[in-house]
Amino acid sequence: MLKEFREFALKGNVIDLAVGVIIGAAFGKITTSLVSDVIMPPIGLLLGRVDFSSLFISLNGQDYASIAEAKTAGAPVLAYGLFINTCIEFAIVAFAVFLLVRQMNRLKARLGHHEAPPAPSEKTCPKCLSTIPLAATKCRACTADL
Repeated sequence: MLKEFREFALKGNVIDLAVGVIIGAAFGKITTSLVSDVIMPPIGLLLGRVDFSSLFISLNGQDYASIAEAKTAGAPVLAYGLFINTCIEFAIVAFAVFLLVRQMNRLKARLGHHEAPPAPSEKTCPKCLSTIPLAATKCRACTADL
């Protein structure tokens, strides 16, 4: 069983997947920073100096200065500002992935890397035009030698 696991873990697909997950996690951190540190401050400024990450509703009816203060007090909060930031992050990641896939498809088309059609498994009898297996030496319909 250990040998099977080692063979599985060392397959190219598993290693490629691991590399993809690691790069994806790093890309997620970059995207989070891009949204919270670069994109949202100008949007908040345009909307009247609003910091989306600090927008929340306290569900117990009391007022708190920040989400951290409300959570420290044990108050249930609806952090809709963080949700807005997360939605914007998702949109940016989805758009970046779309651009990456689009460019890869263009590159494949330009280099002529098209999938080869599957190899035929049947052929046509020259006498009666019926389909027969590729390895056949006689036609099953008309018994002609092939």
